[in-house]
Formats: sequence, structure tokens, C-alpha cells
Amino acid sequence: MATRVLFAQSPEWKLAGGHLDELLHGPDFRIIKRTPRTCAGVARLNGVEVFIKRVTNNSWLKGITARIFGSRAQRSVRGARLLEHAGFAHPKLLAACEQRQFGAIVASYIITEYLRRPKILSRVALADGRDFRWRRRLSGELAGMIRSLHAAGCYTRDLQETNLMVEAPGGALRIYFADMEDFRRFPLIPVRLRLNNLLQLDRSIGRFVSRPHRLRFLYSYLGADAGRAEVRVMIRRLERLRLRVERRKYRRLSSRTIIPHAAGSQRPNTRGSS
Repeated sequence: MATRVLFAQSPEWKLAGGHLDELLHGPDFRIIKRTPRTCAGVARLNGVEVFIKRVTNNSWLKGITARIFGSRAQRSVRGARLLEHAGFAHPKLLAACEQRQFGAIVASYIITEYLRRPKILSRVALADGRDFRWRRRLSGELAGMIRSLHAAGCYTRDLQETNLMVEAPGGALRIYFADMEDFRRFPLIPVRLRLNNLLQLDRSIGRFVSRPHRLRFLYSYLGADAGRAEVRVMIRRLERLRLRVERRKYRRLSSRTIIPHAAGSQRPNTRGSS
């Protein structure tokens, strides 16, 4: 199995690519996330504490597809450059590698700086004992950042609150995009994609915050010139998009059900507040 280094900040990070499997299985690797495909955690490498993420392809066909359309490592390099060019904060990319076998990409490795002080969005917004005024300020700054992201022609396919990290040293706010592999650039972000990002964030953070708070976020995203009519139109479009997403989710779950629903039973209500 061959290891290919796609990006290395310096020669020592390029050399580190050949020892990642050994490091991930070593006693000093602190696991943060583990799924059948993904392993992520913190380790010390080249004298620096870093965040390492490995994503495996569980079939040869998926490995070939990743080679054609871009592996997680390739997409992370592209996303880091895009965010850097547009001026948005993100963990510094130190190295990105691929493992290949029989022409297919078996696994991607992404090494970034480990962000010690920033915390995920929901923890900062709710669990740090901050008052309402501070949370409203955070909501406004986050909405303005996403508006600026779209204005710069940048779009992410996964705008979850767990992919947003916030640092507040001395009362200042700094928001990081923690996951770089799903970013794309367009000459102009279509309304459909902007709505998709807003819905992704609303669905992930909505269980933590109230409806009025989410409406204030939407007003902040649209800007000071937005009128109530424009906001109502946006809410209706988000509601229709949410309903389509919930219906697709229901169909996927139904297709996995071994015992079909009994005759006359009702489907769950797929409507939700925006």
C-alpha cells in the first residue's frame, strides 16, 4: 500500500505521512471520534499537538470514485486554500495524504493544527453561562459571517453547528470553519444553495435555541435592509425545503424497514418550524 502526500507545510510534515497508521494505533493517540469509516483524534507529532483525521473507503469502487472526483484529502487541501483566499478562519492545514492500493484510494489523512481554546458553537452559545445579550451578539456575528461567505462565492455542503468553532478571548469573537473538505466556490451562490446552508444550520442548532432566536438569526443574515415581506418569503422557502428533506429522510428510513407499516397507520408529521 503506497502513501501519497498531497500537501505538506514543510519537509518534516511530508515525512510524517509514512508513520500515521502507527501513530493512530499508538498509546498516545487520544480519540475524539470513531465510526466505521472515520477515526479522529489528537496526537503529538513533530513536537506539536495536532488533530488527525482518517477517513477510509470501504470498497474498491468507492476508492476509484474518490480518485476521479476527489478524495477527502484532496478536498481538504482545496477547501483550505479557498478559505485562506477568502479570508475566513480555519485550522491551519499541516499535511494531507492518501493511501492507494490497486489504483483505488483506500484512506485519506488530514493533519491540522489542534484548536485548544475554541469550542463548538452550541457549547459556547449555551453552556458557558453567557447572558442573552452576548448570545444575541454571537448570533449576529455568525449570521454576518455566513452572509459574507456566500457573498464571496463560497458554499459548504455541511454547515453543521459541530463544524463551527468559536473563540472569545477578551470578549472578542473569532469563528472557525473546522471542516474544510466540503467547501466549493461558485461565481454566484444560487438561492437554493444558500437556503440549503441555512437549513443545515437551523436543523443542527434548532434543538438548542428558541424559534425567536432563530428568526433573529435570519433577520441578521438578510441584513438591515431586509423587510418583513422578504423575511416571510425566505421562511416559506425554508419551510418547503425542510419538508422535502424530511420526506426524503422518511422514505430512506421506510426503505430500511423490514416489517412494513400496518394498513391504515399514519406517517409521522414531517412538518417542522423553521
